[in-house]
Amino acid sequence: MIKCIATDMDGTLLNASQEVSEENKLAIQAAQEQGLDFLVATGRSYHDLRYVLNKVDIRCPAICLNGAEIRDEEGNIEFGIGLDEMTAEKVAYVLDNADMYYELYTSNGTYTTNYEKGIQAVMDIYLTANPSIEVSELRKRVEKRFEKRLIKIVNDFDGVFGVEDITTYKFFGFSRDQSLLVNVSKRLEQIDGITVTASGRQNIEITHKDAKKGNALKRYTEKRGISLEETMAFGDNYNDLSMLELVGHSVAMGNAETEIKESCCYVTGLNTENGVAEVIYRVLEEMAIS
Repeated sequence: MIKCIATDMDGTLLNASQEVSEENKLAIQAAQEQGLDFLVATGRSYHDLRYVLNKVDIRCPAICLNGAEIRDEEGNIEFGIGLDEMTAEKVAYVLDNADMYYELYTSNGTYTTNYEKGIQAVMDIYLTANPSIEVSELRKRVEKRFEKRLIKIVNDFDGVFGVEDITTYKFFGFSRDQSLLVNVSKRLEQIDGITVTASGRQNIEITHKDAKKGNALKRYTEKRGISLEETMAFGDNYNDLSMLELVGHSVAMGNAETEIKESCCYVTGLNTENGVAEVIYRVLEEMAIS
């Protein structure tokens, strides 16, 4: 019997507008009412995911930053693991030399050294997925998102790395140049102590080697006395693989990468077709029958 459901956000729970649909919202609430443990497992920071979930009044625990952090339903940190100063500086050196735009996710918020590049990077990603969006309206949406995410703009990251009260959790780089992403990934993989993955075709994510969604989900379920065999997970991209390969019930989105689909037990509808809700309702129906 399934007792726990964990879902990725971007490309999975969220639709093309980066929102939780009414159908997905109602399915989640129905699952929680039936006593199922529901949580999100995302590459986003806690502040960023709450910005999205607060709009639909979803309260739940969260695995954040690809497993670098676990938060309970009230937002309290249960677990956190970050990069040491030397490792963070090595990663930054590779990204800077490749002239790749990136953001730094820390325990003190998110940082960038170039606001305009950040705006353009996010706009490129939206336009690739939704080419019909009007550009000026899109820019307003992206600027609002930057404001709500409270991204700090700094001249460089020297005042962040190694600061006693600031933990570096994740580097998040963007590029539409696939060859650049591949080359940078290969260079980063030579650095000890990190995990290099992606949540989309135009980004790269770097965290501590033990900061994986699978590791965090295992820690989360063990604390609550739930087995991984009783756990279901949804995902669409490579940063989801570590948890999809662990659980007893793995579900790939219809829009997932081919490798993700091949590694899962089930494939559901697209994220734009409420694929998460479709499976949750099926689970609830089977629970009612049994």
